[in-house]
Amino acid sequence: MNYNIRGQRFQVTEALRDYTEKKLSRLEKYFDAPIASEITVTLSVTKGQHAVEVTIPLVGVMLRAEEKSADMYASIDLVVDKLERQIRKHKTKVNRKFRQGSGVRALFREEGSAVSVLEEEDDLELVRTKRFTLKPMDVEEAILQMNMIGHNFFVFANADNKEVNVVYKRDDGKYGLIEQN
Repeated sequence: MNYNIRGQRFQVTEALRDYTEKKLSRLEKYFDAPIASEITVTLSVTKGQHAVEVTIPLVGVMLRAEEKSADMYASIDLVVDKLERQIRKHKTKVNRKFRQGSGVRALFREEGSAVSVLEEEDDLELVRTKRFTLKPMDVEEAILQMNMIGHNFFVFANADNKEVNVVYKRDDGKYGLIEQN
């Protein structure tokens, strides 16, 4: 596997680089062929929180995980565990849909125990449906509405372009806007 390990706002030491590569190499057992694409790893420290973000582009699938903790090594362990769960969950879903097929299923190695463990985790259950009328408003008003109801996102009809948009609160305390393309 090819790794692109970089640090944001700090220097990545050789020991940290070796530890990251060693932990991510655990994921190789889930793939039949070596991953040809480059695995991007971003390590950062913000307000005492050590964050690790890993992106693995595959054919038809993008695996991505991010974890934060007080220790960089713990964050690396947590993100690798999260990626393993994603791979097993995706493999279970693919195996269920394509019992005889090829394609994306050929990316993952057959392993009976992991599939049986995650059968109940893969069930996606919709527990609530909300319906509401979208009031036309500008972005600033949508942010105020979102803050008033205490949510971290808000769906609204943008008065400027007459499209459905979403404002959301970012981890850094600032706001983001999702527009329809």
